[in-house]
Amino acid sequence: MQSSKSHPINGIVHVDEFYIGGPEEGKPGRSKGNKKLVVVVLEIVKGGVGRTYAQVISDASNTSFKPFFETYISKDAKIVTDVCKGYIPLKKDYPNMEQMKSEKGKNFPDLHFHIMNIKGWLRGIHQHCSEDRLQGYLDEIHFRHNRRSNMETIFDTLIRRMVFFGPIRLLSVN
Repeated sequence: MQSSKSHPINGIVHVDEFYIGGPEEGKPGRSKGNKKLVVVVLEIVKGGVGRTYAQVISDASNTSFKPFFETYISKDAKIVTDVCKGYIPLKKDYPNMEQMKSEKGKNFPDLHFHIMNIKGWLRGIHQHCSEDRLQGYLDEIHFRHNRRSNMETIFDTLIRRMVFFGPIRLLSVN
């Protein structure tokens, strides 16, 4: 299940990017290698965390960030990101954007806690994450997360979407 994408996050949001994938021989630390890059947004609300979304992106550039911002973040939101250069061109469209050093996650504790939860969930449930399925897994965890206060509605929403979704054509393989 994925978001309807009809309610962009407004208010205070934190945005960061992270890699999914284990260590690779000859690829130290945060080097990409075969890892997948993900951008995540987290809504900060009184008393904790609100909605959150994530998307697989090809690189940490303005070109990759912009569609994600346009889909999930309101132009009026107060956005706080790390000092990644890919966010700088977005300041003209999102004037309330502030960049600050992450300080190894200390300036974004809720966001980094959420990232660790995503990685732990993927390791614990899925164990292996192919590139073509990763976005589906991210959509699922965020669909559940965003409805954690209304757990009784998840099943009803799932059934409603299945019933009203258009037909799916299966390709026969000979």
